Amino acid sequence: MKSTLQDIILKNKTREAKAVLERKAEIENPLTHDNRRDFLKKTVLGGISLSAFMGMGIEDTMAETTSKVQRSSAPSDLKITDLRYCVTAVMGRTAIIRIDTNQGIYGLGEVRDGADPRYALMLKSRIMGENPCNVEKIFKIIKQFGGPARQAGGVCAVEMALWDLCGKAYNVPAWQLLGGRYRDSIRLYADTPEGKNPEEQKERIRFRTEDQGYTWLKMDVSINEIKDIPGCLVNADILKQGSSQWQGGYMSYANTAHPFTGIQITEKGLDELEKIVHDIRELVGYEIPISTDHYGHIDMNNCIRLGQALDKYRLAWFEDMVPWQMWEQHKMITDTLNTPNLTGEDIFLLENFKDLIHNRAVDIVHPDLASSGGLLETKRIGDYAEEFGIAMAMHQAGTPVSFMANVHCAAATQNFLSLEHHSVDVTWWESLVTMTGGGKMIDKGYAPVPLSAPGLGIELNEEVVKAHLHPTDKSYFAPTDEWTEKRSHDRTYS
Repeated sequence: MKSTLQDIILKNKTREAKAVLERKAEIENPLTHDNRRDFLKKTVLGGISLSAFMGMGIEDTMAETTSKVQRSSAPSDLKITDLRYCVTAVMGRTAIIRIDTNQGIYGLGEVRDGADPRYALMLKSRIMGENPCNVEKIFKIIKQFGGPARQAGGVCAVEMALWDLCGKAYNVPAWQLLGGRYRDSIRLYADTPEGKNPEEQKERIRFRTEDQGYTWLKMDVSINEIKDIPGCLVNADILKQGSSQWQGGYMSYANTAHPFTGIQITEKGLDELEKIVHDIRELVGYEIPISTDHYGHIDMNNCIRLGQALDKYRLAWFEDMVPWQMWEQHKMITDTLNTPNLTGEDIFLLENFKDLIHNRAVDIVHPDLASSGGLLETKRIGDYAEEFGIAMAMHQAGTPVSFMANVHCAAATQNFLSLEHHSVDVTWWESLVTMTGGGKMIDKGYAPVPLSAPGLGIELNEEVVKAHLHPTDKSYFAPTDEWTEKRSHDRTYS
């Protein structure tokens, strides 16, 4: 025991010595602001004794020793000095970015799940030297490099990180910068993955409601669940051309838009899908909203036939029945069915929601903040939809970084309904970050809104993130000097 304590003390002393050297280097850096230099001098001379807190982790130690320190900076003097990244294993592959400044504060953002971090890295040369508190100005500089779905991942990641930075600079939560909050907690819906059979899917939903306390659920009602039952689908062989609805070659089922697959659901197939929904409704009752998704690539007529078969179960919504670009087909579905129709997770910018909103082609808009343009643009989408009597739900399938960005946006948007949490069963997911204001990230199906913690209200747990990096890229916020130089003229008009 004694030798163990001596080892801990020695390690902490080594860390402390390293921290002192780092603080001295920052003091001597000409870019360090006077206020921060004064603080650093005090910690070097007066001593923050890390070894005195040897029973704590480094994050808890620093939180404790700096709990009385004003973390805000001189916002008008802030400059962006770097952009770095790491790639986590969340949702298969999700990148977190960090934007650094000349005052030692930084902001965290996230490139949408499944997107390439290079979508963000190529923006580095466009934002270097800018004041990160000029969020809207920087967004207008970079938004031309975004696009539908994951193509917007870089732009949205930068926008998230800017709000995190701006909140830290002014020492206020991000929701305050968006105009204030409407609510103190954010209702979540738990996305339940498809089970291997109806019984497995039932068990997952029971676990959500009884053990985890979620009051809003989402389930898949997919043609993949009936493809092996004879007589359920017409032209089912096309499903074999891709390994799933998301993976396959360019001419595979996965990349063939819904109206062009030729797949139809038979009456027997409709009966089988209805049984799945019926069984789950019997299990959870009618008090809990149940949203549905992932029907498969079927055309509008089959979507309507499926919707009519399920209308009686009073589902919360049908999600992305056809591609979002086909707003006329969405309007036909919305006008025909009694169940609310919804789309939006792959739409970039408010301007691309307007056909759906103006024509009341959907009952609910459903942006993914990591694709729609970030916090402010998503709030603008919600506010605009509200003027037409349309509510907003929010799609989210990333790390706690984008999750908390969504929490702040949802708090500031009046017509918000519910936010998706896609990693309920990932045991290490919440531990990727520490809530800087204390408290829980998720509490019985709701996300408490950080009421005083600046920015997004989180910091990364370095060791946990490092333990869950993607196996193809184990770098951790390594230098990205090759992305610093701007090599093009970006103006979009002559």
